[in-house]
Amino acid sequence: MDNRTVLTDYVRRMTAALMMADVKTVVISPGSRSTPLAYAFASTKGLDVYMQVDERSAAYFALGLAKASGNPVVLLCTSGTAASNYHPAITEAYYARIPLIVITADRPHELREVGAPQAIDQIRMYGKHVKYSVDFPLAENNPDIEDFIDRHISRALSVATTAPRGPVHLNVPFREPLLIDFNRETPKMTFKKRFKSVDSLDASTAQQISQLLATSEKGFIIAGEMPIGFDKAAFWNFAKALEWPVLCDPLSNLRTEVPEQCIALCIDHYDALLKSDAFKEKVVPDTVIRFGAQPVAKPLSLYLKKVRPATVIAVDESPEFRDSLGVVTHHIQTSFETVMKIIVDKPKTSYTELWTMANEAASAITNKYEGVAGDEGIFAKTLFEHLPTESDLVSGSSMPIRDVDTFFRKTDKDITIFANRGTNGIDGVVSTAFGIQTARKRPTWLLIGDLSFLHDVNGLIVTRFHEADLTIVIINNDGGGIFSYLPQADAGNHFEELFGTPTGLTFGHIAAMYDAQYAAIHTPEEFGMELDKAKEKPVRIIEVFTNRQANVKAHRDLWKQITDRLDRNE
Repeated sequence: MDNRTVLTDYVRRMTAALMMADVKTVVISPGSRSTPLAYAFASTKGLDVYMQVDERSAAYFALGLAKASGNPVVLLCTSGTAASNYHPAITEAYYARIPLIVITADRPHELREVGAPQAIDQIRMYGKHVKYSVDFPLAENNPDIEDFIDRHISRALSVATTAPRGPVHLNVPFREPLLIDFNRETPKMTFKKRFKSVDSLDASTAQQISQLLATSEKGFIIAGEMPIGFDKAAFWNFAKALEWPVLCDPLSNLRTEVPEQCIALCIDHYDALLKSDAFKEKVVPDTVIRFGAQPVAKPLSLYLKKVRPATVIAVDESPEFRDSLGVVTHHIQTSFETVMKIIVDKPKTSYTELWTMANEAASAITNKYEGVAGDEGIFAKTLFEHLPTESDLVSGSSMPIRDVDTFFRKTDKDITIFANRGTNGIDGVVSTAFGIQTARKRPTWLLIGDLSFLHDVNGLIVTRFHEADLTIVIINNDGGGIFSYLPQADAGNHFEELFGTPTGLTFGHIAAMYDAQYAAIHTPEEFGMELDKAKEKPVRIIEVFTNRQANVKAHRDLWKQITDRLDRNE
């Protein structure tokens, strides 16, 4: 058997093993050393193959695909610093529990550590930011190598898709020549199938949970970021039986498609409510049950850490449950839906009424909010009101996600909200949005700050290779707006050069370079009219100019209106 045949069987076998483990999507960053696998992927029916030449953007694009679909996505690059550029997205995937299958092509063993070009140490290069890492052998005509491929790929996919889900790394060396035989059939596989167990709770555990919920007089539910496709109907049946208020983080996606009978239970202003000292004193809970990660809102975290409820139940599929506050008293390691089957019927109480009435008061104030010149909140509010049903919203970190928390109100529309909150970084957001839109095939809107957009301008390159339907709303406050809310802003000395970091850049030329529809907006009225216009090109960029100082004052004035009303007990 000649070298080309051996190499072809090797990469065809890898491809077949990946597909047998339910991989359907591959993102490739072009390069020479990864040629055999790139050819194998591109020539295999049943695989969706995407291209992105910038490796950092490619990794975030793959992350968006995996986040939106819930399925593992393969990411392939050549050797050297190409692999290094995957690391930021891999880190986000690890903490956000996204199953990326990272394949880095490598030099053969004789070219490692001898000064060969484009050769770096790639063995376990992602450290503890991947759940599993393996260095593959070189291709050779050996049945043991065949067994190695079958079992290690199956193992890698099993690890990546087992709670906590996350990225895995396959380092694959290739020796030249790198061409394969396109006409050769896939070799016969020995490993056939992986089977997964079904989540369940034993009767004793279910009874204990039921008892904890049934005996609580003052309780609420926290809904953090939830996985795509979770059973919303089951969740609301669970909440409605308890008649407990549900503090809905925007990434729970429980603010959308809210059943009419549960509208009152959906608390979407808890961030503002928990800024009121008077309200906080009235609603001290004895029991809290949390699904998903801790929400975005800092006031909720500070409140829980201060009052430390007697019972705090965290429901998490992983044994590595998330408790950054140190308040969890009970951890239930199972799927969310398993716990939602525990139905505890209770009457509505005055405690729940306190939450719903306060939320209605905050909503009345926010609904009338018209903003001021330079304010970002009014633009966010206007955008959310214009979003059509059956669309998706992607939020940047820092101020955008906080404006989503403040201004995205509960609705019966079918809108799904996404953000990269594993590590809360501002990099790679444009690429993630394109990946999400590609996976879901729905009109998608990205709300992002100017610095975050600059971090991932290269994410737009993907539009040169694949279809897109994305509207990007850039909030251009000429710098880092989130820092204006922090103590650094009051220090004065060096604030602008170290934290404000104004660039003076605008993005009309970038839009023109990528043939994107573009508009520059300065007032809410202009913004509303622009949103009413038809989208004419695959990518639309709306650049909104705001002022950081005016934005801080406007937000604080809004929150003060709400807290004043609650403090007066109105």
